[in-house]
Amino acid sequence: MLSRFNQFLKRSEAVGTIVVRPFQDFSRLEASGGILMILATIAALLWINSPWGDLYQRLWHTHSAIGLAGKTFDRTLHFWINEGLMTVFFFVVGLEIKREVLVGELTSLRRAAFPASAAVGGVIVPAVIYFLFNAGTPSERGWGIPMATDIAFVMTALTILGTRIPPSLGVFLVSLAIVDDLCAVVVVAAAYSTKIYFGYLGIAFLLLLILMILNVLGTKSPLPYALVGCVIWVFVYLSGIHATVTGVLVALTIPCRSDFDTHRFSESVREAIARFSPQKERGFVYELHDDNQSVVRALETACHRVEPPLQRLEDSLHPWVAFLIVPLFALANAGVMLDPALLKHSLTSMQALGIGVGLFVGKQVGIVSASWLAVRIGFAEMPSGLTFKHVYGGAMLCGIGFTMSLFIGELSLPAPELLNSAKITILAASALSGLAGMSALHYLTRSASQPLGE
Repeated sequence: MLSRFNQFLKRSEAVGTIVVRPFQDFSRLEASGGILMILATIAALLWINSPWGDLYQRLWHTHSAIGLAGKTFDRTLHFWINEGLMTVFFFVVGLEIKREVLVGELTSLRRAAFPASAAVGGVIVPAVIYFLFNAGTPSERGWGIPMATDIAFVMTALTILGTRIPPSLGVFLVSLAIVDDLCAVVVVAAAYSTKIYFGYLGIAFLLLLILMILNVLGTKSPLPYALVGCVIWVFVYLSGIHATVTGVLVALTIPCRSDFDTHRFSESVREAIARFSPQKERGFVYELHDDNQSVVRALETACHRVEPPLQRLEDSLHPWVAFLIVPLFALANAGVMLDPALLKHSLTSMQALGIGVGLFVGKQVGIVSASWLAVRIGFAEMPSGLTFKHVYGGAMLCGIGFTMSLFIGELSLPAPELLNSAKITILAASALSGLAGMSALHYLTRSASQPLGE
């Protein structure tokens, strides 16, 4: 698998866009994180259906409290994962959105229109399908469940397929998933929040305005953004809006410009290296003399100041999200008892049909039709190297909802029997979409299995 993935990354060099390198780094993390999520999901299912299943339930319902000035905030471990750590997940999503708008596939209307149109179609059609199956039932509020795409699992599937997949398909799916995530954030904030307390919400926006002012004033240190962001999280939670939205809002205030321009950095590095003098004939030294030490410190400072804060934060947090937060979320949320009655309900109920048909069929119909229409009317241009057979196979893969589907399910379906049934259906529909999408791409691209240029 790794050798195929390395070949896939090498072929990405043929894509002449400025997003190739970030996409390569992103896809390495997402593919590895997807594998870890699969293992976490299997572990959760095995654990809860084992003789130690009660321990699984007790663990996530263990209470943990923080307090300040006599005020105590006591919540379960499950809460801290779903609303605390997942805020960091949404923060990284916000950073990715801002980067794509500034320097990525979403920098111009025509460049952004193709994946954006596909994403909107892939959000609306599954939601409508679910609603048609469940209107007027207790599970009606779950219409947002089939909207999402789990890009980590999608990138894992592309990794397994290897060199027969054009690199432009991966870039397209990443861009689509970013717009998809933005739609999901809007849905979570607008549809799955409780009664809104505008006083607390007003305080949160005032604090957000402070972060914007810090950005304008040129504050590059992440510490004030983190501290004020934590306070914003508290007031957003108290306002009744789902607290994870804080992550995206704070991410949009992070500075995106470096202190040094690249010319100044290049000049500073050349001047610093010119002052550095060897201390021995050859080999290692145990201590740098003062002049060389000052040169090393100057290089460290220059490297830090030439890197945009937004890029630095995204690069540093993405591994934590991919390898810890999302797998931990899967472990805490994918556990469901697989008793026969629940399995039967999960395969035959209107809720199951809404989720299953929404993810597997709705994603295909929505993504392909919306992207085709955008090209047909001249609103968008298809990326070079991509055809609609690739888009169709990728649309099947986008039926892998998983992380966001489970997350929205937790928000929209408070009844345990409905939630557990939804989890089983999400897992089944995601697995079906993944296997079908990989098979379709393998078949549709079998004539393009040679590397580019051969």
